[in-house]
This record gives sequence, structure tokens and C-alpha cells, in this order.
Amino acid sequence: MQHECRITVLETKVFPEYQEKYLADPKSGPCPCFQKGDTFLLKRTPEQDDFYHLMNGKFCGEAWDPISRYVYTALQGGSIMHKWTNDERMIACCNDGTRPVIFKIERIDIPETEEEKQWLVKQNFKKIMPTPAEQKLFSLSKDWLKPPLSRKR
Repeated sequence: MQHECRITVLETKVFPEYQEKYLADPKSGPCPCFQKGDTFLLKRTPEQDDFYHLMNGKFCGEAWDPISRYVYTALQGGSIMHKWTNDERMIACCNDGTRPVIFKIERIDIPETEEEKQWLVKQNFKKIMPTPAEQKLFSLSKDWLKPPLSRKR
């Protein structure tokens, strides 16, 4: 199975009060690199490796740094935020504290065989919710290194 990753700009924010107080250019304004609705489709094939080339310079380094771990996971077919979000997407933002950009990161599965298609159909990648026992464990536990409870569904 092949995997791609789609990054969508959900929103751009600007905090003029912080820019005025802390920046050399107090009127910097919103991020000049991204607009709400911008979409990027990343591939990782022998012919095109968008991950290691930061999309050939089309992506801001300050934005790439905090989201690249999720992009890499998606391109490898991994679970981006299993049971953290209500499906297999991640919402993350860039490091710019005075004008952050909010991104949606999605893994796209591309089955290559009929067997992979059938397997994908049987998966429950949407609206996965933790069991009540898992919810209680996550809300009470301060030791995140403990092994998870065995799951009975």
C-alpha cells in the first residue's frame, strides 16, 4: 500500500498586541507564507520525495519543524494520532507565536491490490473512540509510560 499526506491550512491567526510588544517590526501582520484553504499533497516515492526536500522550498521552515513528525508518520502509513483525534487526522500549528498557522494533516491510503482494498474497507479509521476504561485511564494516569490496558471490544 502506498501513502500520501495532505496538509490543509485551516486558519491563520495574528496577535497584533504581541507583535507590537515583542517584534522588531511591530506591524508584521499575518503570516505571508500561507492562506486559509491552501492545500499541499506530499508524496514519498523514488521519483518524488517531498518529505526530505521540504517540498522543494515551498514550505516555511518554522511551520515544517513542528508538523514534520506527523507528515513522516502519515507517509509511512502510521497512525498520526490514534485515539487522540476522532479520526486519523492531526491538527497542529507552526511555531510563530504572534501569527500562528493552523494545519490539518491527513494520511491518504492508496491500496495497490484487491486484498489491500478489502483490508482498508474493513478498518475503522473514522470516529474511533476509546473504551470507557481507556478514557478513565487516560484522564487519571500521570504516568504515560505505563503499558496500555489490553483492549476488549
